[in-house]
Amino acid sequence: NKGNITAMRVVCAPTLILISVTICCSLTEKQLNGSSPNIIIMLMDDMGWGDLGVLGQPSKETPNLDAMAAQGMLLTNFYTANPLCSPSRAALLTGRLPVRNGFYTTNAHARNAYTPQEIVGGIPKDEILLPEMLKKNGYISKIVGKWHLGHRPQYLPLEHGFDEWFGSPNCHFGPYNISVRPNIPVYNNSEMIGRYFEDFKINLRTGESNLTLMYLMEGMDFIRRQTEAKQPFFLYWAADATHSPVYASKSFLGKSQRGRYGDAVMELDHSIGQILSLLQNLGIEKNTFVFFTSDNGAALMSGPQESGSNGPFLCGKETTFEGGMREPAIAWWPGHIKGGAVSLQPANVMDLFTTSLALAGISPPDDRMLDGLDLTPVLLNGSHQLDNRPIFFYRGNEMMAVRLGQYKAHYWTWSNSLEEFKDGVNFCPGQEVPGVTTHDQKEHTLQPLIFHLGRDPGEKYPLSVLSKEYQEVLRSVSAVVQQHRKTLAPGMPQLNMCDLAVMNWSPPGCEKLGKCLKPPKSAPWKCNWPH
Repeated sequence: NKGNITAMRVVCAPTLILISVTICCSLTEKQLNGSSPNIIIMLMDDMGWGDLGVLGQPSKETPNLDAMAAQGMLLTNFYTANPLCSPSRAALLTGRLPVRNGFYTTNAHARNAYTPQEIVGGIPKDEILLPEMLKKNGYISKIVGKWHLGHRPQYLPLEHGFDEWFGSPNCHFGPYNISVRPNIPVYNNSEMIGRYFEDFKINLRTGESNLTLMYLMEGMDFIRRQTEAKQPFFLYWAADATHSPVYASKSFLGKSQRGRYGDAVMELDHSIGQILSLLQNLGIEKNTFVFFTSDNGAALMSGPQESGSNGPFLCGKETTFEGGMREPAIAWWPGHIKGGAVSLQPANVMDLFTTSLALAGISPPDDRMLDGLDLTPVLLNGSHQLDNRPIFFYRGNEMMAVRLGQYKAHYWTWSNSLEEFKDGVNFCPGQEVPGVTTHDQKEHTLQPLIFHLGRDPGEKYPLSVLSKEYQEVLRSVSAVVQQHRKTLAPGMPQLNMCDLAVMNWSPPGCEKLGKCLKPPKSAPWKCNWPH
């Protein structure tokens, strides 16, 4: 019985993960002659599934990513864990759904929440992040770019396993009137070295900024240093040029047929090509696993100049439709991953946690539920043994949908409120589907909307509830959902409280630069998350 098999898999998930890791680690170690591979995760910001030439973007302006796919594996059914930046990043680094690791809100039902600089919370100290685990096998870890798991000192990367950091704790919004709101700091390791718009320029009129170039240089320098030291390394390269306000350096501005957003994509593509070339020039490409993906779907509400493409999928960022959570994904590891491979395996960013540990020969923590599975059988051997694993689509504290095989069942639908929509905030421009892209929260728990994503990737034609196909799928999916809910123990929500006093007024290192600002009196309130 398919439903019983699926349910059994969910119940036994923790055991399966441990067995899978043990088996795959031994396989990987044999292939590497006992050495632990370097690991590079490249996480883009608001880049959509349809932004790559290899996935059909007609401008064909991503030659390096397209070549990376030709030399590695393209995963076409790869998902994020949340349709918004902060929770998806927390999920990647913990291997756990945001509802487990605390990166959600209970202030209102099914609301997206993140970490603006007035947020009080951040990544909890009892969550174990990937760099903390990799330390067990001697890895040195660096994050380059956007952190977004909390900006207060106790939440910063070096407090959670990273050895180095160059980048920012928040989005590059601004510039601000600093008497009311401080500009966002840029850090080198544990101290700020300046602020966006003051010391690290972003020209909002022209879109010019050298930040991607800086991130490239920082990443390449780290790779060179660790290679010279013969030290296994983990590089988390989280460039954010494709997040509004999008930016690119002068040599890329005006180059794309797609406007300023395309300029940003072209520079990121170039940078990725430079990093892969460096690995080859250093002779470490066969000992370095590289994975490219994005944190959530393209931000369609930002308009064509400031956002990308989600290809054939419905809606975008902020939603749990396919356009909000299906991501471009490429795995590259010459000599280990067969070139030109295409995997239809349903997978998600949380799998990168468990897969990275398997590659490093490290057992995952056994004192908590992990949502990520080990993908090494898929990546190294083209296995299909995980094909029927479920993918859960959460928005805040609510499970909105679940995918099982080719089918996706929506238990709740919502794009955004009618009030926001009337004010011009549109998460699904040109894609209104009656009864699906609803502007009020519609519950379908008793009779979920079910789509066959193979026949209908755009989620426009729900199966007839009277059909035999619907009834069979509903039985299987219901068993999966029932087991998931039975084992779900939500973490303490970290994104409920806001306070102007906790903003980036006086980050560590500000006194050396004369950039400390006086905070207002603390007056916490419950954050308002409109969608």
